[in-house]
Order: sequence, then C-alpha cells, then structure tokens
Amino acid sequence: LRLVAVMKAILEGEKAAVLKRDRHLPLSFHRRQEELKFSLGLQRLQHRVHEIQALQDGPAGEGPGQDGSGRGVTQSPVARAALQDLPTLILEAVKELEAAKQQVLKRIQIWKRQQQLAGNGAVFEENLAPLQKRCESLVDVYFQLHQQVMAASTELGAELLPRLLERFNEVLSSLVKR
Repeated sequence: LRLVAVMKAILEGEKAAVLKRDRHLPLSFHRRQEELKFSLGLQRLQHRVHEIQALQDGPAGEGPGQDGSGRGVTQSPVARAALQDLPTLILEAVKELEAAKQQVLKRIQIWKRQQQLAGNGAVFEENLAPLQKRCESLVDVYFQLHQQVMAASTELGAELLPRLLERFNEVLSSLVKR
C-alpha cells in the first residue's frame, strides 16, 4: 500500500508539472482520463457486489445459517458479525453506483453539448458505442447489486430496504430519462 501511495504521489506531481507546462492538454487526454476514472469506479463497484455476494453465500457457498442439508444451524459469532457489516457494504456500493451514474450522466451531457455545437460547425464525433458501453456496464452492475439487495432484504430491515429501493429507482430512472 505504501508503494501504491508513493507511486500515486509521484504521478500526481508529474501530472501537475505537465499541466503547469502545457495548460491545454489535448481533448483525447481528458477523454482517456475520464474513461479510466469510470472503468476504475466500475471495477470497484463490481468488487463490492462480489464482496456482498460472498458475504451472503457464507463459507463453502452455503446460505447463511444453513448446513449442507438445508437445515438451520446456529451461526458463529464471526458469521453474525459479517452479516451485520452487510448493510454498510450495501450502502457503500449504492453510493459508488450513484457516483458512477453521475459520471455517465456527465458524459451524456457533454455529448449533447457537442451535438449542439456541431450545428455551428464544430467537430463532432458521432460514435455512441463508448457511451452505450458505459450505460450497459452500469446497468449490468445495477441489476447485480439490486439482486443482492433483494436477497438480503431480511438482514436490511424494514427501515433501510425501502430507502435503498428508492435510491435504486432514482438511479435507473435518471439513466433512462437522460
């Protein structure tokens, strides 16, 4: 982790030096940087979904509180503590989902603005494939996370579940509407 922190500091210093020397970097640099930020956020979100799934599956792929025969057994203190962390993990994943949604909506807004400027003769890249790929990736993770939340509905309780479902609906509706 220290190595990563040192490398990050060095790269940020180099980026600051480049930005200081060349105030205006090419548009492709900014677009690539934005694409990397989005893919990193999406990977982090997918990792969270896998953590939640692993937590719900329990050891050896069995459901929480069940042995191999499907009978209920007493959970160990470690398993109970892990299930208590489940709402926190889900809330963090939903927060990251909303952040990724904001990045997609920002990119859609930029594309719309570029389309408007194209009417005045500005250069316009009409390729929607990268934007479509972003939306499809985000919706795929959305449905995986939604499925995990519904599977954990009993652990989340009657107070947290409706709030989470409302946040999910807002994410999907804003993506569809824009």
